[in-house]
Amino acid sequence: MNDAGHHRVPLSHLLLALGVVLVWGTNFTVIRVALDELPPLLFAALRFFFALVPAAFFIRRPAVSWRSLAAYGVLIGVGQFGLLYIAMDGFISPGLASLVVQSHVFFTIVLAMLFSGEALRPFQIVALSLSVLGIVLIIEHGDASATLFGLALTLVAALCWGIGNHVAKASGATDMLGFVVWASLFAVPPLFLLALLAEGWPAIAGAITHAGPTAWAAVLWQSVGNTMFGYAAWGWLLARHPAAAITPTAMLVPVVGMATSALVLGEALPAWKIAAAALVIGGLALNMLWPRAARLIVTSRASTPPSPPS
Repeated sequence: MNDAGHHRVPLSHLLLALGVVLVWGTNFTVIRVALDELPPLLFAALRFFFALVPAAFFIRRPAVSWRSLAAYGVLIGVGQFGLLYIAMDGFISPGLASLVVQSHVFFTIVLAMLFSGEALRPFQIVALSLSVLGIVLIIEHGDASATLFGLALTLVAALCWGIGNHVAKASGATDMLGFVVWASLFAVPPLFLLALLAEGWPAIAGAITHAGPTAWAAVLWQSVGNTMFGYAAWGWLLARHPAAAITPTAMLVPVVGMATSALVLGEALPAWKIAAAALVIGGLALNMLWPRAARLIVTSRASTPPSPPS
């Protein structure tokens, strides 16, 4: 059946989805650790370089335009990850970054409304309002774990992610792994150029020369784990199951992100952070689960026989 409400996902497939969520969630702590040895723009350039090489020699270029690949590469490479890495280099904590960047979901909705004429539905307005309240709570309690500069950069990174989602959808791409790999061709040059201009050659040469095993492991975690495994596994799951049966697990990414940062890096989780997380994740959950719940209610009512007249 195509209805996710009646679709059973095998335990092994669910565990694979959770494995992807664990990789994506722990990714923020990995980024923070690597930034102790690598400048942010250089780190982003290396991430996409190793996502491109050697994968491009084994993965066929998807049947989409070079223009779409270029737009996605710049938006995700420079706009999303370049800005996110800068933000996480002392301006926002890994846990809060993993939470705030999820606002890309709502940017994607607004962009669909603007470019595709999709109407904003009432439940989406409520969901967006909940998440905005969560962001406002973070702003009100802004401290070293979330400066206004870091929060602004992370929100712009989320916006670039949302625009990138729109570009990917408009391109008609079905193989997201191949799409991301080949789009990296357009992410690497501007990131290296920006790193050269903003961070300087001495810092780049010194970082590459002196980076230890932890930093290089983090680069590979980004390239191989986050990109190759993450996109390949997620695409494989979505090809076999309705999106509504798989995508709700992605709501656990900020939960894993905040928990990992607290356990590994000792990031404090005061009540206001937990409340902000509850608001943002609540908004994500409402946006993702409400349509499915509404369909189940309608189906249940339709299948209930009318009561006999008294």
